[in-house]
Amino acid sequence: MDRKISFHRPVFEESAKLARIYSLRDNRTCDSTVLDTYIWKDLYNTQIYIEDEAALILMHDEKGYFAAMPYCREEKLSEYFGLLKDYFNEELKSPLRIALADEEALNSLNLFDDNNFVVEEESDLKDYLYDAEELRKLPGKKFQKKRNLINKFMKDYEGRWEYKTLCCVDEYFLEEFMKKWVEIRLSEGVDSEATLIIEKDGVIDMLRNCDKVTFRIGGIFIDEVLEAFAIGSYNSREKMVVVSIEKGNSDIPGIYQVMNQQFLLNSYEDAQIVNREDDMGLEGLRHAKESYNPIGFARKYRVYQKCI
Repeated sequence: MDRKISFHRPVFEESAKLARIYSLRDNRTCDSTVLDTYIWKDLYNTQIYIEDEAALILMHDEKGYFAAMPYCREEKLSEYFGLLKDYFNEELKSPLRIALADEEALNSLNLFDDNNFVVEEESDLKDYLYDAEELRKLPGKKFQKKRNLINKFMKDYEGRWEYKTLCCVDEYFLEEFMKKWVEIRLSEGVDSEATLIIEKDGVIDMLRNCDKVTFRIGGIFIDEVLEAFAIGSYNSREKMVVVSIEKGNSDIPGIYQVMNQQFLLNSYEDAQIVNREDDMGLEGLRHAKESYNPIGFARKYRVYQKCI
């Protein structure tokens, strides 16, 4: 490898530059914005290599090192894919492994027909895409149940609820909500404690650095208590908002439906597409996402180099 590259832990001061690089080529996956990179950086021990118009993302799991598809202009994709492959082969002494590769990049690199690589769809991790205007207005019979839940919520909590756009000074409300969320999920045995704590710390870390990272947070308050919130970021190239996190008090009927609609109405009124990420293969989450009538999917793939 003629070109030496060095990875480092992502810092918030680089997020604006990284966000610009992420938008240099077509990509409708949730990984086309930087929010998930920072929220989950501790879970995957994320490291980055960054140039003026390119970035490589290196991660680690129980199987070893893996990478994201290179972020750069499409015409430079082959160059940086080769650079990444050389780094794995020569520095890590390992075949290249890429997770969550977007379909646009795979087609550009002709990897579906390249005998040197195995490409497999990660079907449980495809992102759900929606028409943003439909989610704002919830028109017609197909959204009748959503409208009914919202109307019931409005009636039950009339004069007691409020939507607020949150910022750095609202850290207390998010921290208290996330503490309760972790306790509830642990008691239900749904998630591992490590993952829940990493997510909680990632959300709080983002809020503490909201002057450096471009994102928006909206919350639903009932009797001045935060009962639901959503965090999103915007892909201007695709005119798409990516909703990275949405949480609510499931004991309150309609809270998620109200949160979903209000967030788009108040924070992303110009977005044309909504990416609500994947369902992780969970049946309940899949039914919830399907109930909003997706217009398509951003499919993602695993890429394995057969040998060095």
